[in-house]
Amino acid sequence: MSLRHAILTALLEKPGSGAELARRFDRSFGFFWPATHQQIYRELGGLERDGMVRSTGRGSSRGRAKDYEVLPAGRSELADWTGRQQDPRPVREELMIRLRASAVLGSPDIGPELRRHLGLHRRQLRTYLDLKEQTFPPGRTGSAGLTGGTGRGSHLQLAVLEAGIVFEHAWVEWAEATLDGL
Repeated sequence: MSLRHAILTALLEKPGSGAELARRFDRSFGFFWPATHQQIYRELGGLERDGMVRSTGRGSSRGRAKDYEVLPAGRSELADWTGRQQDPRPVREELMIRLRASAVLGSPDIGPELRRHLGLHRRQLRTYLDLKEQTFPPGRTGSAGLTGGTGRGSHLQLAVLEAGIVFEHAWVEWAEATLDGL
């Protein structure tokens, strides 16, 4: 995947300015495909040069902002990419190598770093659970905070969020059991 596919998806969900896109990205796509605001703006420029998005200017409090919308070429690129097969990527987690190194060395004590990671994953899990509660409240169908749609689109957006929840739950359980063994 490339950042351009995430940006095309976000703009199809809701066209807007680069700043609006960067803010939305930080609250959703960035959980699974992090990018700096500078990377997002650079990619928007490339998408525009490649004829996949169009920008229109509008007045804003900080000068002339650009609103972006996806063009047919961008929609086609995203549809082609979505339909392609891709094998799962191997996990690359530095902490796992550090745990192995600690086992071989017999020191340093890796417990404090593992506890720190556990705290980070607990916070991320809480963020996902809060987002699910706000965006997909019990008893409501549809996605209040994502695209406002219902049905298949809402179901798939919820599935992405639930994948993050399952991952963080598993990580927390693993880290707690590993710390118990230390």
